[in-house]
Amino acid sequence: MTANDFVQIGIYLVVLLLLIKPMGSYMAHVFADKPNRITRVGAGFERLLYRLCGVNAEEDMGWKRYAIAMLLFNVCGMVAVYAFQRLQQWLPLNPQHFPALSPDLSINTAISFITNTNWQAYSGESAMSYLTQMAALAVQNFMSAATGIAVAIAVIRGFARKTVKGIGNFWVDLTRTTLYVLMPISFLLAMLLVSQGVIQNFKAYVDVPVVQTSTYANPVTDAAGNPVKDASGNAVTKPAQLTTETLPMGPAASQIAIKMLGTNGGGFFGANSAHPYENPTPFSNFLQMLAIFLIPGGLCLTFGQMVGDKRQGWAILVTMLVIFIPLAIGVTVAEQAGNPILHTLSIDQHVSALQSGGNMEGKETRFGIAASSLFTAITTAASCGAVNNMHDSLTPLGGLVPMWLIQLGEVIFGGVGSGFYGMMAFAVVAVFIAGLMVGRTPEYIGKKIEAYEMKMASLAVLIPCALVVICTAIAVMTPAATATVGNPGAHGFSEILYAVTSATGNNGSAFGGLSANIPFWNVMLSVCMFWSRYTLPIAMLALAGSLAAKKHVPASAGTLPTHTPLFVTLLASVVIVVGALTFLPALALGPIAEYLMSAH
Repeated sequence: MTANDFVQIGIYLVVLLLLIKPMGSYMAHVFADKPNRITRVGAGFERLLYRLCGVNAEEDMGWKRYAIAMLLFNVCGMVAVYAFQRLQQWLPLNPQHFPALSPDLSINTAISFITNTNWQAYSGESAMSYLTQMAALAVQNFMSAATGIAVAIAVIRGFARKTVKGIGNFWVDLTRTTLYVLMPISFLLAMLLVSQGVIQNFKAYVDVPVVQTSTYANPVTDAAGNPVKDASGNAVTKPAQLTTETLPMGPAASQIAIKMLGTNGGGFFGANSAHPYENPTPFSNFLQMLAIFLIPGGLCLTFGQMVGDKRQGWAILVTMLVIFIPLAIGVTVAEQAGNPILHTLSIDQHVSALQSGGNMEGKETRFGIAASSLFTAITTAASCGAVNNMHDSLTPLGGLVPMWLIQLGEVIFGGVGSGFYGMMAFAVVAVFIAGLMVGRTPEYIGKKIEAYEMKMASLAVLIPCALVVICTAIAVMTPAATATVGNPGAHGFSEILYAVTSATGNNGSAFGGLSANIPFWNVMLSVCMFWSRYTLPIAMLALAGSLAAKKHVPASAGTLPTHTPLFVTLLASVVIVVGALTFLPALALGPIAEYLMSAH
């Protein structure tokens, strides 16, 4: 690594830590049980919303009612997004007259956006109308993020409350998240992005003359639009001149802001944050990286404040950083080292000098290796899925890092809310293991962890792992799936493994060599996204409901302190061991095998 790499990572972490402390305190006030100066500001508007929607804001829901409300709300969102896609050709704000999407792609996209995954088997600028982008996709960017944060707050209440049945009100948590957290920060971020050149308009696409006219072979089609072939079966072409280029337009900045802040990741354009209209400058890139970690990091400190022991929140945050920083450095080192295949070829005696800039394939020159590698680690650690470079072009070890970050359970910061309560599942497992070591009932934040809590935490940890392994096995045995792989051998397996991992981890990024818009992938990945997203929060809500009903147990001489370096080490070890033991065989067939073959 160069000094520039260390400087960029260091500046990012310093600014992040300066921002997440006030962010965590702010969210603790937003979700406090008692009214305060923050919630009083919008109290009148809140009451009006509850009255219009028929919501009883005073109801303190048990975990089952909370979970049912969460599921119903998200299913309604799925139906709405599906309808927008299927009807967009008849709806307004469609200047390019895009037709409806296919049923399987529509349901895949609908599930993708309600689950905060934002897996995109389409290119936004060539498939989605402005209305669909705004009223369907951008709205769900807010709602899916708000759902994750609401569940995280309910889980925190499970630890903070004593001998009660309720863990909060889903509708109140959802409303406050949207009004007080997501909307104001998204507005500010969108304005900053516009200042950097991110577009925000409703213009039709613009045709501009190219700098230099070129000639290309244009396929000949019949009246039905099908390619014409000659007697040998080859496509018939005719010379054509390229004189103009079409520039896509649209309200991008408003969607980019919430896609980052809500760790959604779905781009307005197909190239995502590598597109100059989404991410034009190094400063816009820095803002987007900050936005990804802002709420997940802040929730750790919100947890500490709400349970009455800020050290607990710092312990969770430090655990995330202890795992994240070495992996961020790892992907940077791998990309700075360049393509290992070039080192094995006798094509130039100065091949090392040729790669002095590192592996620049698939990267934007305005960002370079350091900013691209850091963005890669952040977006896969945080369940965001936005990309400012093409992950399929990463070196074998460089591609291993983001894949493994997702496979760790998307708990190293993770999605807004979902990353935090996923880490809480690992924390329960960690204190249970510690209890077994010393032969006493484990305790965490003054609550005894017994069989029921351990079962719920185990389900939350193991179900996503099982989905990745099982669905990858199904995919590699299905001809329709393997036919879409763009590369043979180990890298082709990595493309399949990454796709299933990304969908199950609700990340949404991909190795671009996989052509995923076929019925098999649309259905398979929809199942992965839905089951992984909703089994985890339901299990954690059940755990929260059980903990809230328990009385507080004072710490004793045998209680394991859960704010010390020892617990940070134990928790980080549990996360790493689960990820390593579960996925090492699969990784050995993919990126590890590819590295060994390319390096020798």
